[in-house]
Amino acid sequence: MPRPGDGTPRAVTLISGDGIGPLVTGAVEQVMEVMHAPVYFEKFDVHGDMKEMPIEVMNSIKKNKVCLKGGLATPVGGGGVSSLNVQMRKQLDLFASLVNCCNLPGLPTRHENVDIVVIRENTEGEYAGLEHEVVPGVVESLKVITKFCSERIAQYAFEYAYLNNRKTVTAVHKANIMKLADGLFLESCREVATKYPGIKYNEIIVDNCCMQLVSKPEQFDVMVTPNLYGNLVANTAAGIVGGTGVMPGGNVGDDHAVFEQGASAGNVGNDKLVEQQKANPVALLLSSAMMLRHLQFPSFADRLETAVKRVILEGKYRTKDLGGQSTT
Repeated sequence: MPRPGDGTPRAVTLISGDGIGPLVTGAVEQVMEVMHAPVYFEKFDVHGDMKEMPIEVMNSIKKNKVCLKGGLATPVGGGGVSSLNVQMRKQLDLFASLVNCCNLPGLPTRHENVDIVVIRENTEGEYAGLEHEVVPGVVESLKVITKFCSERIAQYAFEYAYLNNRKTVTAVHKANIMKLADGLFLESCREVATKYPGIKYNEIIVDNCCMQLVSKPEQFDVMVTPNLYGNLVANTAAGIVGGTGVMPGGNVGDDHAVFEQGASAGNVGNDKLVEQQKANPVALLLSSAMMLRHLQFPSFADRLETAVKRVILEGKYRTKDLGGQSTT
């Protein structure tokens, strides 16, 4: 396999996804072609109502190590089909979800000086999918927290903070109620924190965290969370700084990385958006910049980020969610 950073074009698995997915992934393909980015795509047609991720898609991701994907719809309730997103995270051990929620110049929001990185454990917790009906009308759902996964995500969060000159890591929890499960998560975070004396460590209960996010979000820097809380916190933070259409994200493990829209809310859009072709491609374009940086093509990542932010700052072309009428 080519050595990352040597200029050799890299293969990237591309999953267009459901709803607005083909629109926004198509926009990324156009931009990558125009800027002559050193990547080429192996494209697959995958939909959220499939029972499992096709084996040829998983083989492609395992071979290429990197994937870019549009949103995959997840069936709600009733049992049956499980989430393909969760399947991917578990099979590829994508243990860390990273979403950077920050103000974008030219996009006015209620709060300023927001620059939050939400780092979420991605493989266990309530998403373990261990549910069963004890007796008719009574369902038991298990939340699994392990020391190994808790320490691993805490280590990732503190190392990210250290390498990116971040000052504070805040652990989000509900250990006042789930004393053993979330207690173990906190214990793991505290142990890791002692190895990084230059980084301030805080803890906050998840319900207070949500209130503080919508009232004083600028107080937060890096946030490390168990699986479910991270989903809630990341979507809330995204809404504060412009919505899910502008927030990039990535799911990373030791060997593989999957980049997609950072906040899951509305990532497949609706039929009207698809018909009018007015989906916002900004989130996936910025996720693509994250991908280019991951592949050690920083100059291409910088060019893409600068171009996207310049368009937002100028304000001439904006999709409906940002107050405009432009198409994708």
